[in-house]
Amino acid sequence: MTYLRYSADVEQPRPDEQEAIDGIIKGMTQQSETVEKRERHAVRASHAKSTGLVIGTLEIAKDLPPEMAQGLFAAGGRHPVAIRFAQGPGETLGDRVSTHRGMSIKVFGVAGEKLAGHADDTQDFVLASGTTFPSGTAQGFLRDGTVIGKATALPEGVKSAVSATARGFNRLLHALGTESPMADFFGHPFSHPLAEPYFSQAPMRFGDHVAKLAAFPASPAQDGLRDWRLDPQADEDGFRHGLVEVVRMHETRFDLRAQLWTDAKTQPIEDASIEWPAAESPYRTVGTITIPAQDAYSPARQAYFDERLTFRPSHSLDAHRPLGSVMRARLQVYRALSAFRHRENGVSEVHPSDVADIPA
Repeated sequence: MTYLRYSADVEQPRPDEQEAIDGIIKGMTQQSETVEKRERHAVRASHAKSTGLVIGTLEIAKDLPPEMAQGLFAAGGRHPVAIRFAQGPGETLGDRVSTHRGMSIKVFGVAGEKLAGHADDTQDFVLASGTTFPSGTAQGFLRDGTVIGKATALPEGVKSAVSATARGFNRLLHALGTESPMADFFGHPFSHPLAEPYFSQAPMRFGDHVAKLAAFPASPAQDGLRDWRLDPQADEDGFRHGLVEVVRMHETRFDLRAQLWTDAKTQPIEDASIEWPAAESPYRTVGTITIPAQDAYSPARQAYFDERLTFRPSHSLDAHRPLGSVMRARLQVYRALSAFRHRENGVSEVHPSDVADIPA
């Protein structure tokens, strides 16, 4: 198999991209202001409601083949990690509204050249359910974000009804052997947060190559959760309660896998809405994240993760530089919205360099 090489010209920004990014920041800031007025507190503009806050280790596989032994994964070893699991909306809705969800990973003890503005020896990977990002580009993100922003002002009952409709449509599509990223985005199944894979959705540099990254469940405890389904009428915080219960009693694991870029036509860099065919380039394991049994939602940890800690694609080695239109937008959007949230709440961001800084 031929693995395409990274070079600076793999990215081809459109002339109007910065205008779109500026529009995204403006629109999402307005959305955050609407939520802040309602909740009397500024929350993340996406993935606001956390469901699990854990620490663990990333064990990088030894003797990886040359094309996989790149960047952070160039040599075997162990790194502490902090992980935040969360629901998708930029507001703290009840779990009757089941949308996409996220898994943000901060890897500690990462030496090497970083992106401009990132001085700590850490590497963040921001993953989400679904193999693709529905909007595809910064321009699409601006368009779709306008719709989401208007929906923010709707009552929670209306959002629940929309989510239920999207969930039913999603089930129908799966029964027909197809899928819609947008339907999943708004109507994700009531599945357990530890029982499904998470994806970078958009590509990143992978040393000499380019790849998408994903985390796949890999423990017996998670195998037993495949048929778990939340009853949202019984528990509107059921995703959090379900995750906390499992992690309190069991060790859980995720295989971290990379999908290398092999075909510029079928695996575009600039459009994150197009899935890279796994038949052409499968996801291959480069390491394993182990989460030991722990309290995944102590008050001190919740305050630290949700109020002060940040996860950003820009917290990165240059060897894992985010690529493509959506990722370039995220480099600016995450920073701007984090600054808004911390300023409104009167707290400072923290950028820990040691996992020991994270409360138990």
